[in-house]
Amino acid sequence: MSEDFYELLQVSRSATADEIKKSYRRRARELHPDANPGDAEAEDMFKKVSRAYEALSDPESRERYDRFGEQGLNGGGGGGDPFGGGGFGDIFEAFFGGGGGSRQQAGPPRGQDLEVTARIDLAAVMFGTEVTVEVNTAITCTDCTGSGAGMGTEPVTCTECGGVGQVRRVRQSMLGQMVTTGPCGRCGGMGKVVVTPCSKCSGEGRTSSRESYTVDVPAGISSGQTLRLSGRGAVGPRGGGPGDLYVHVAVAQHPEFIRDDDDLVWLLPLSISQASLGMHRVLEALDGELDLVVPAGTQHGHEFVAKGRGIPHLSGRGRGNLRVRVSVVVPKKLNDEEETIMRRLAEISGDEVASTDKKFFSRIKSAFS
Repeated sequence: MSEDFYELLQVSRSATADEIKKSYRRRARELHPDANPGDAEAEDMFKKVSRAYEALSDPESRERYDRFGEQGLNGGGGGGDPFGGGGFGDIFEAFFGGGGGSRQQAGPPRGQDLEVTARIDLAAVMFGTEVTVEVNTAITCTDCTGSGAGMGTEPVTCTECGGVGQVRRVRQSMLGQMVTTGPCGRCGGMGKVVVTPCSKCSGEGRTSSRESYTVDVPAGISSGQTLRLSGRGAVGPRGGGPGDLYVHVAVAQHPEFIRDDDDLVWLLPLSISQASLGMHRVLEALDGELDLVVPAGTQHGHEFVAKGRGIPHLSGRGRGNLRVRVSVVVPKKLNDEEETIMRRLAEISGDEVASTDKKFFSRIKSAFS
């Protein structure tokens, strides 16, 4: 189970950006591998703390984390280096302001990840389904095929960085004079410059579009879970690869069945006579009809269980159960004939009941409300 980012940084969920930064600086100094040589536990914690700061220091990613947890963050999934390929050197440089060279490669950046919500009903959860989602996204420009250059031209090598996409700078930090690298300001880190921009995309290499995607929703999925469609996000500028599409699933409440993990619960209201004498009911389950025999003397709150007739397990074989929960309903008001029969039953059973005197209760003040 993933650890809470706020707990890793030792701040509250309402912490300000400055408080998060200050706490991260303190934690990073304590846990950095250079300060804990050979301590694998400290190194692992340093990675986690850095990942937490990476998410919470950006307002947009912090909002997604607060709403959807770690799986809702951009670029989720896939394992590997938690710092996006940069490793300790890049985190150390970003934190302390220098040290080592950046490993970022020249070229167009990856496109944005996108998010959309797919709304399904409980029957779709039972059997699995396909849903169509629509998103506003960016697609490759058809005129320049993503290069961003006008017809008959192509991007040229940046003279500022020589096509590397980065420039070296000398800067002062708390550790002294450091040589750092950063994206080239002229080409934006791409290594090439568009001299004559494409008239359709204005040199971006991509255009806006409303796209539809078909999503396979597996049986057993729960509301709030997220499906990741790799490469279905927006394409990057000037030939950059696409981001991912995150589909958040929302399951509508069923009018009759309540979901309890992978169990389905159906509430069966019974009158006093039905509970006392028994009855037969045909239940329309999500996957077909079921015969339910209620024996005489069934008590309020009793559950009848049909094993394996609930929701399929998402992570393996089998299904949950279908539980029918009895609710004995007491009439709020009886007509004269019903009252006569009930009083006769109480007399036979020896039960103490209220007097027939309508003013009896008005003369007694109850200690309970």
